[in-house]
Amino acid sequence: MEQNNKTGNFFNRRKALKVLGITSLSVTPAAAFSERTNVLVHTDKVVYKLYHTVNELKQDISLREGTLVRTLGYYTVGDGGATEYVVRKQKESDGAELSLDNNLSAVLINVSSVNYKMFGAVGDGKNDDGVQIKQAHTYANTKNIPVINLSGEYWIEKTGNIPILNNVQWGSTIFHINEAFNSKLPRFQINSKKTPVTIQLNDTDRKNFLAVLKPGTKRIPELAPYKNSLIIVADNNDRIGFRSGAKFTGQSWAREELFYVAEHGEIIGDIAWEFKNYTSLTAYPADDNYLIIDGGTFYLSGNSPGKTYLKCGFGINRSRTIIRNQYIGLEQGKADVASSPRGGFYAISKVFDFTLENVHLIPFEQDREGTVHDVPAGTYGISAARMLNGLFRNVTAEGGPVHWGVFGTNLNKNFKVQNCRLNRVDVHFHCWNLHIKDSEIGYRGISVTGGGELLLENTSCYSRSFINFRRDFGSKWDGPIRIYNCRFIPATAAETAFLDFNPMDFNYKYPIGFGRSITVENLIIDYNAVTDANKSLWLMHIPDFSRMKQGQRLFFPRDIVFRNVLVEGRTRGVRLLTIPDPQGYDIGRKGHYDGVRFESNVRMVFDNVQLEEPDENERLHISIRNKKGEKYKDEYALYPEIYIRDCKGLNADFGGNIAAISIEHCSVSRLTGSLKNEMPGRLTFASCLFQPVIKDANTIFYSLSASLGTFFTNCTLHAPVVSGVLKPELADHIGFVQVNKKVRFNHLNTILGRDLLNYYKSKHIALKQQFIVMLKCHHELEPEVVL
Repeated sequence: MEQNNKTGNFFNRRKALKVLGITSLSVTPAAAFSERTNVLVHTDKVVYKLYHTVNELKQDISLREGTLVRTLGYYTVGDGGATEYVVRKQKESDGAELSLDNNLSAVLINVSSVNYKMFGAVGDGKNDDGVQIKQAHTYANTKNIPVINLSGEYWIEKTGNIPILNNVQWGSTIFHINEAFNSKLPRFQINSKKTPVTIQLNDTDRKNFLAVLKPGTKRIPELAPYKNSLIIVADNNDRIGFRSGAKFTGQSWAREELFYVAEHGEIIGDIAWEFKNYTSLTAYPADDNYLIIDGGTFYLSGNSPGKTYLKCGFGINRSRTIIRNQYIGLEQGKADVASSPRGGFYAISKVFDFTLENVHLIPFEQDREGTVHDVPAGTYGISAARMLNGLFRNVTAEGGPVHWGVFGTNLNKNFKVQNCRLNRVDVHFHCWNLHIKDSEIGYRGISVTGGGELLLENTSCYSRSFINFRRDFGSKWDGPIRIYNCRFIPATAAETAFLDFNPMDFNYKYPIGFGRSITVENLIIDYNAVTDANKSLWLMHIPDFSRMKQGQRLFFPRDIVFRNVLVEGRTRGVRLLTIPDPQGYDIGRKGHYDGVRFESNVRMVFDNVQLEEPDENERLHISIRNKKGEKYKDEYALYPEIYIRDCKGLNADFGGNIAAISIEHCSVSRLTGSLKNEMPGRLTFASCLFQPVIKDANTIFYSLSASLGTFFTNCTLHAPVVSGVLKPELADHIGFVQVNKKVRFNHLNTILGRDLLNYYKSKHIALKQQFIVMLKCHHELEPEVVL
């Protein structure tokens, strides 16, 4: 920027300040450079020079040590690379200098934030801008300043492992990532500034630590010195979570826990396991501030090569990290033709308190047409392992049947999904506390195993089941399951289940069961998008065994409540559940039946559930079976108390198993307590309507004898329907009441329906007074026969 041949680039101080606009230089006396702080300090004399570009700066052979310079751009004036430098002899180790002649360097000064143009990023679609981007982040990390690059378009080719230790503002910056160069390293790596610590406890503290490392513990004094740390403890010699399936033979996990240590050893993160010993105990100190990465658009080329897991986005290994306001998609006109599975555009590991919000990303293709182009393993947009307090809010990632689930995670606690639209929420092994709220989950569904609280609110799921409890890890949930105000949209016309528990008879090496309690309220099952929707849907599906071959007993929910379950899009309702083998369960608390008294250890409530209408196929809505020759193992087996209210057309068979059944405000099509002798337990009916709907007139309509009594209050009897035809002449087949002949069990205000009364009137059959009295009030100790 030569003003004349005599003065070259020299300015007087006042003019320089006016042109440069550098407020830090606008004080008296003049400013010079401090090597210790990389900022200007005041001296009596200083020389200032101004250049259009970096290239012009490099061509000036008159520069001397101590000269202060500024460029108006890196390649062109106003390109965003305007920067201030001081000329020095020494070279910086952080890539913050420009090499000059005479063994000099121009070193950045007065830098409170950096952008990529300052380091020479080109953005022409040819240069690997990742090189300069990595330099910018390395410098920012060294100086502990943010990267603020709010616009521009950059291409990242081979460069990976770009380090991020400080806040980043990307705004509308666009990154083009060439996936042909994907590797085991992510493109951006977010790390903590703190180093993990291997915890060494003395014998006494180790013993005390193991004694309290168990469910229910809220404070571990031995770890108080490691406050503000994520703790991971594992016993590699105690393997659990063996994975079933032929291709997973031998796969298992160490018994492992993760939790955060707060003040005085208080912990965050429920303990799920008890430990006999441990082989590793590590503290991962959390940074004392939140690292925030805001903005950015990422276009992927879609051609990730190979057959093993590669990474294409972010590796996140820092606690208290927030990533928000990002868009991830394929390059315009490109398709996802990757042959390698991706390990997550966001790959999260060993972190406490992570948030991903306001992000659009894509699930990746896996199951393409045919098999030649299939990706050989699950391929993920988000992977997470050993994550405590992870929040995903307003994240969108939808796809079709060809796409694999966007989530693939293991060992996560306090996992929250809010206001998201995702094609899958998944935890392979051991999620503890999962909360999904105000979200839409797509074709790949909700697929989990683990325990703690499973809470879903105001969420819809379009899949084969609302929740699939992963078979390969035991199909287990060890904790309460709560589902409120949700919508299930079956993605199949085949028979399916709302909650699908389907473990193999396999030694998973940890407890297997179907929740400690289940509450489902205000559920809509939406068949509007399903054609030929005439197959059954079960509220719960469980396996046909309650004890593994090796002797392990499964646990069963102590409390099951389904309330207000409605079906849209078809007239057929739902079926409840079948319990094939109640004798072998271990409920965890005692039940009792001795022929005199019954004490339940399980409560089931089905209230206002739209059932499948009764038909000639006589489908059972609920049944309890008893395997031939099987006896109740002990008092911890299943002793249920079942309440069914406001359900129409109930068809039930309790298989002669121990139970107390209370049915209220229902119409009962068929019900069998036991076909042999008495059902051990009690049957109670209140304000019920009895009308058999059957195919075979010779079928037993009702078998209601119960050892502790059968009770009817304010019930109504109607004419049977056989093969769709009303058959009042078969009313005596109801069995427990035969007109003018017999009244069995305990009755209060039982009446005959108007259809029967009209029939008997048409046949000139008068009801006997004693029969009417017995319907009005009858005790089982009184004679059954009407005289």
